Amino acid sequence: MSWAVEELKKLSEVQPEIVEKTLKEISKIDPALYRSLVIGAYIDEKISLGKAAELLGVTRVELQREFRERGIPVRTPSKEDAVAEVEALKAWKRK
Repeated sequence: MSWAVEELKKLSEVQPEIVEKTLKEISKIDPALYRSLVIGAYIDEKISLGKAAELLGVTRVELQREFRERGIPVRTPSKEDAVAEVEALKAWKRK
């Protein structure tokens, strides 16, 4: 199965829209799996708390509360995280 993950990674570099569409479908078909993917990306510091909240359709505060309840450390935002937070807010306002 690791071959499929590697191929998805390569595909995301040349056709990110296909992988993004597939992830959106996964979020509908198996919300628990999608939630695990997003939380894993946050824990691995690949996305910010704001981006994770945006992807999960909750507020940053709601997600922080959930993380604290589950014992998941909440990171102090870096400069890059702050920029990502602003971008996530802009995207949310456009919806």
